[in-house]
Amino acid sequence: MQLPINALELIEKAGRICHKSENKINNESAKVFVTKILELGHESVFEHVSLTIRLITNRGVTHELVRHRLCAFSQESTRYVKYSDIEFIEPVWWNDWSIKQQNIWLDSMKRAEESYRQLVDNGAEAEQAREVLPNSLKTEIVVTANLREWRHILKLRCSEKAHPQIRELMNDCLIVLKREVPIMFDEI
Repeated sequence: MQLPINALELIEKAGRICHKSENKINNESAKVFVTKILELGHESVFEHVSLTIRLITNRGVTHELVRHRLCAFSQESTRYVKYSDIEFIEPVWWNDWSIKQQNIWLDSMKRAEESYRQLVDNGAEAEQAREVLPNSLKTEIVVTANLREWRHILKLRCSEKAHPQIRELMNDCLIVLKREVPIMFDEI
């Protein structure tokens, strides 16, 4: 995660331009200012701070994540990466499954990996062989968005209505953000 060192101070400096109240800035004023902005719902000033997060998850989760259009995404490419060692992410409900259900999933991943290798071994390019890879395939994605958009994403994806796999990932992000950017994410 990359975050500007003084995110709250940057938000305050930008926001105080609106009312020409820069003279009220002091060592303690940023937290008070941001708290007031949150209460008023004037979140446009949060767009002055961007945050970049590197996530490791499965392809299914990234399909949901990339729907947030006010972000920049750089994702591991199954088109260009020729996998020699394929990794899969266990579903969040793994421990709730019976041994039989777990074995069905494991067998499916094993067959997908074998099919991928057979295609590659028989001359298929990575972009062709990827057709047999499942949503459980491990992937890495780097996501950059401003703090206003991160607040929006986290409100949606930490909700009980969100898919459990993305909710678990975003809740982990939220824990870190609450620590790293105090005040900004406390009510989520």
